[in-house]
Amino acid sequence: MPASPRFARYLGLDYSGAETPTSSLKGLRLYSATPDTDPVEIPPPPGPKKYWTRRGVAEWLAATLRDGPPTLLGIDHAFSFPMRYFEVHHLAPDWQTFLEDFCQHWPTHEDHLYVDFVRGGLTGNAAARSGETRWRRLTELRSRAAKSVFHFDVQGSVAKSTHAGLPWLRYLRREVGPRLHCWPFDGWTPPAGASVAAEIYPRLWSAAYPTEGRTPDQHDAYAVAHWLRDNDRDATLLDKAFAPQLTPSERTLAQIEGWILGLA
Repeated sequence: MPASPRFARYLGLDYSGAETPTSSLKGLRLYSATPDTDPVEIPPPPGPKKYWTRRGVAEWLAATLRDGPPTLLGIDHAFSFPMRYFEVHHLAPDWQTFLEDFCQHWPTHEDHLYVDFVRGGLTGNAAARSGETRWRRLTELRSRAAKSVFHFDVQGSVAKSTHAGLPWLRYLRREVGPRLHCWPFDGWTPPAGASVAAEIYPRLWSAAYPTEGRTPDQHDAYAVAHWLRDNDRDATLLDKAFAPQLTPSERTLAQIEGWILGLA
């Protein structure tokens, strides 16, 4: 007999690092599924913004994760940086410390700020917390396709979305508290009843589902929600997705650098 689903809802968030935190972004898409229903797109609340903003989706997620049922949220940007970054900048190998330090130097959550404003030195202190494109996380090396979090301005780059999204992970962590398990930083096996936020890489799964007229951004969010739902229903999340094949030393490293959910 199949095991009962661990989660009551699955959210796929296709992220965007374009423009400002309050800009309406066509590339920022959110899909939701349940154990018994296929993914549907969640539009922003009624108002002047046609599409989600980064601030708006973070506030919606905070309320949903704080007050709603156990949810598995997949976000398509990196949650941390390579170990080399910690070493060069003399940072403690601790994710929460990293988030706080990053937001001090890259205040990309502030209104009216583009990521490029910080990159260009107009605000913040990016020069003191920069990285090099050859620095890669173990999970990026394992995927053989994911680009460095410092590789800006190229096709398929996640650098801008990562630098725009990290402050909002800190926001979710503060707003939701212990009801949100950030995987794998808070542990490889999420506690029963908790919601989980995890890094995902839509390219791993998007080709498995027909596009059915969706834009690439819509389809990536759809595929993520679908895959999370499918793998929770057949009970492979705990045994496989949340338990990648890593040595003890690799596991320790990945709890600092992060890991892409579903990557073996």
